[in-house]
Amino acid sequence: MSATARAIVLLSAVLPLWAVAEDDSLSRGEYLVHAGGCITCHTSDSDDAPPLAGGRALVSPFGTFYSPNITPHKETGIGRWSDDDFVQAVHDGLNPDGASYFPAFPYPSYTGMSRADVLDIKAYLFSLPPVEQANRDHDLPFYMSTRLAAKVWRSLYFESQRFENDSAQSAEWNRGAYLVRHLGHCGECHTPRKALGAVNNDRELAGNPDGSDGERIPNITPHKDDGIGGWSRSDIEYFLDTGMLPDGDFSGSSMGAVIDDNTSKLTREDRLAIATYLQSLPALADQD
Repeated sequence: MSATARAIVLLSAVLPLWAVAEDDSLSRGEYLVHAGGCITCHTSDSDDAPPLAGGRALVSPFGTFYSPNITPHKETGIGRWSDDDFVQAVHDGLNPDGASYFPAFPYPSYTGMSRADVLDIKAYLFSLPPVEQANRDHDLPFYMSTRLAAKVWRSLYFESQRFENDSAQSAEWNRGAYLVRHLGHCGECHTPRKALGAVNNDRELAGNPDGSDGERIPNITPHKDDGIGGWSRSDIEYFLDTGMLPDGDFSGSSMGAVIDDNTSKLTREDRLAIATYLQSLPALADQD
């Protein structure tokens, strides 16, 4: 067999495998985009808003932040970002120029994600049509008008660190911890914050009286009276799938969007893993 023929045979064997691997990456990336809440936060709150093109307002005690365009448009989106640029943003809260992001972008939670998951998300985002939509400036008080405030906050409160399995816990518990703490970043809304906005990890998921958009975010620890201690594991899984509470009412407001775009898209196994992790937390009473 000639060298050319051998090369053709080799390529014919390798290319389908490469194509399958790429398809797998895109499929995983699509799942992770939903699990990570990217669509909810990066899509403007209007009926005709293009997905992931940014513009959603996040009202906080520190001002109003507008999410950026994360479609692969080269001018208004992230189309010029390399793999390392994207990983640096997600893991370390830094844009490609090295400037710090405000923690309205939940990089303090995303830092625990694996590099493989981050790159699968990027692969999926870059497979989508680019949308030309300029980012909107944040509406912030004067003392936060530059990235200096974000840099100082990051230096005080942020540590870049990947998630590691707890060998004393089950695989399901570890999967739930990864989803809740990092990919799903539940604590960014459901955990109260300290004076300068850092999450109070001593009260993980014990509710936040000053949540985004002025909402009071509920306690989801297993406390019998203030949290979800009266819910079964199946109740939690069914709520994350459908939004229906054990009493038959339905969740609305911002959690409604999270269920539509995020938790309802997860596998039942992942929702049960979340329930397993939540039920293992200390039961904490509300504390206003």
